[in-house]
Amino acid sequence: MCVYGYCRISTKKQSIDRQIRNIKKEFPESVIVQEAYTGTKTNRPEWNKLYKRLKESDIIIFDSVSRMSRNAEEGFSLYKELFERGISLVFLKERHIDTDSYKKAMQGIIDINIKSGDNATDDLLQGIMAAINKFMMNKVEQDIYKAFEQSENEVICLQQRTKEGIETARLNGKQIGGVTGKKLIVKKAIEAKEKIKRYNKDFEGTLNNEETWKLAGISKMSFYKYKKELLAELAEQEE
Repeated sequence: MCVYGYCRISTKKQSIDRQIRNIKKEFPESVIVQEAYTGTKTNRPEWNKLYKRLKESDIIIFDSVSRMSRNAEEGFSLYKELFERGISLVFLKERHIDTDSYKKAMQGIIDINIKSGDNATDDLLQGIMAAINKFMMNKVEQDIYKAFEQSENEVICLQQRTKEGIETARLNGKQIGGVTGKKLIVKKAIEAKEKIKRYNKDFEGTLNNEETWKLAGISKMSFYKYKKELLAELAEQEE
């Protein structure tokens, strides 16, 4: 039996650390599988690798059911398939959807799956079991859809709160974002420009362009950008 923790983020701006931390707290022995892809892509290479090596009795831990798939329909289909393969699924934020919860609910029904010796009675029992099994699986499907809906609502609420927070800050006179036409000056840029002025032959030094950008530890593109800005500053001073 292997225990895996599957963590997924949809955009580069998101952090996967929280999911890893939550899973490791509950299942420190789990092997973490990390996936980073955008919601518009259907290919999940790390999940595909994990899916191929899964065996009966393996366990997969998710921070939430929304991390298992892109949508509820795909999630339920995957849940059902893995359950039938004997693979346990755990959702830290929706433990009532865990496959073990489903198994426990079904255990009492499974226990009565005995042959009575009477065909009519056996047929009746099998029919009852099949109906209850269908009912339970429908309940799981509804719970998964509700979990996805709740997750989507939380995202919408967060976006709305962020939007309202930005608007409140703007009304209070705070600057939101960068000012148009204003350059962002960082320490690295200042240091690079100082080295360009000191060592480049077009200013006070003797080094050619390539030697200068290597000395300054910057890229060729950044070098020419800074050099252009320095030349423009010199032209303004001369005027």
